[in-house]
Amino acid sequence: MRKYIIKWVLWSILILFLVAFVIYALMRCLPTSYIEAMARQQSMQPGSKSFEEWMVQLSAMYNMDKGIVPGYFHWLGQMFTGNFGDSWYYTVPVVELFHRTVWLSFIMGAISFVLELLIAIPLGIIAATKQYTKADYTISIVALAGISLPTFFFASLLKLVFSVKLGWFDLYGLVGRNYEQLSAAGKFADKANHLVLPIIVLVVISIGGLMRYTRTNMLEVLNADYIRTARAKGLSERKVIYHHAFRNTLIPLVTIIGGSLPGLFSGALITETLFGIPGIGYTSYNCMIGGDIPFSMFYLVFLAILTLAGNLISDILYAVVDPRVRIS
Repeated sequence: MRKYIIKWVLWSILILFLVAFVIYALMRCLPTSYIEAMARQQSMQPGSKSFEEWMVQLSAMYNMDKGIVPGYFHWLGQMFTGNFGDSWYYTVPVVELFHRTVWLSFIMGAISFVLELLIAIPLGIIAATKQYTKADYTISIVALAGISLPTFFFASLLKLVFSVKLGWFDLYGLVGRNYEQLSAAGKFADKANHLVLPIIVLVVISIGGLMRYTRTNMLEVLNADYIRTARAKGLSERKVIYHHAFRNTLIPLVTIIGGSLPGLFSGALITETLFGIPGIGYTSYNCMIGGDIPFSMFYLVFLAILTLAGNLISDILYAVVDPRVRIS
């Protein structure tokens, strides 16, 4: 296992450098950038220099006067020294901006992910064990509805019903108008209240795929020969399903669980935007459309690292849930 992990990490480092170069090249090729916007704004001032002159000056100031390859290696050298620069769009250090926004998105993502597992997997098992019954049809309809619902439509519907009509939740934002006058417990409850609808949206639009996936794999396992043998030996149906069948159903599910690691930190761009939640998804969107290369590079490379780590976690979980799988 140790040799496998070391070999995998070495390959991942090489892959990460290649991915970072592709990301940097794409960022440099964006049709607009922060530097262009600033140069255009400065050139419109009375008596100011021309747009071209401002572009030359600002490009040299932000080390954008180099080509893509020299610029990438310059960024790489800065990264190794721990200098990730300042966000051009938000004018704060990149690490500070990341730390300020990522944990809110992580809390939302983690809560919705746990609820997704607690809801989707049991319902998928029920649908498989009660195939072609009312329970199976009902769960399948719910799953298809979750898969088909557009995020913006479902979020807008929840806001219309629970915010506009019933007035239970605020339409936008993370805190209420009287947040500063509340106690510590009141501030926590106020923030929790503002996260209810976004988390519901994230859970509902994500459980459908996992429910269908669990149901399909569970049906395949239940039709296997060893399950019929276990039933012929007189084992209880509960033990057959949850001890023998479910353990083998977990094998393909660990791919989803391991691959979900980047999603916990990537944020939900549409949901955060619709509800006015200042998370990492909404922040990264503003930085990308504004041509904020320092923050966008840091954020995208961070997600690449999480994706590679998620693949390693999936490989290790395969060996945990299936004794037949060994690294050797």
